[in-house]
Amino acid sequence: MDVQRYVAFTVDPSGGNPAGVVLDAAGAADAELAAVAAEVGYSETAFVVARADGELDVRYFSPLAEVPFCGHATIATAVAYARRYGVGKLAMHTRAGLVRVGTALGEDGNITAELVSVAPRTAPLDASDLARLLAALRWSAADLDPALPPRVAYAGAWHPVIAVTSRARLAELDYDMAALGELMRERDWTTVDLVQRESATVFHARNPFPPGGVVEDPATGAAAAAFGGYLRELDLVTLPATLTVHQGDDMGRPSLITVTVPADPGSGIAVRGTAVPLD
Repeated sequence: MDVQRYVAFTVDPSGGNPAGVVLDAAGAADAELAAVAAEVGYSETAFVVARADGELDVRYFSPLAEVPFCGHATIATAVAYARRYGVGKLAMHTRAGLVRVGTALGEDGNITAELVSVAPRTAPLDASDLARLLAALRWSAADLDPALPPRVAYAGAWHPVIAVTSRARLAELDYDMAALGELMRERDWTTVDLVQRESATVFHARNPFPPGGVVEDPATGAAAAAFGGYLRELDLVTLPATLTVHQGDDMGRPSLITVTVPADPGSGIAVRGTAVPLD
């Protein structure tokens, strides 16, 4: 199996979020996909199978489990596909639904990909789950930003959204991996989207991912899409909006995610970024 290694949401191989990409996984059994992802060791590896209609089936595996959708691996896969076959539009069929992606070659020679998520939605975060989550994070209710209330948000995968007022509080992340991982497995949450608002459209984020066997994601496109839907549904941003999400800085892997939030409440959220090969 030909595994390519890319890093998404950066043009610097030392930043961003690494992803494995297999552009032809036809005929591989689930156990083989899981074993390859575990060997690669990145937060996700994407496996592509071409369909007879010219579209693509894409599955995503972390080192420990399959996930329904992964944003950074989608960006990496689209760029890898464009480098092999040329830029253009792709239709990716994921477990979460159809995700459309476009790629374009920039003046700097880097390829940018933009995905449009499935329709986002939010749900209340139960008070007892919030208490368990804060205890696992070793945070308190006093750390939270009342302007960005806790919710669970979806745009292909479920992510609790927890906002704090202090950038320093976000930078001091030191959580109980076992306790948080247990809660997330119980609730089928993919990552926890921890955010801090710098300005009306600029945010900082961190994303613990213990169910996947990963302490933290340097860039999480699925969570960024879910967060865009959360802001729209709760009327917390002027629409249409273009958001900038900085992630990975506190890990030494700076990542830049651009999120476009259309005004139409039923539309998907666009997530844009670059990716470069590590091989």
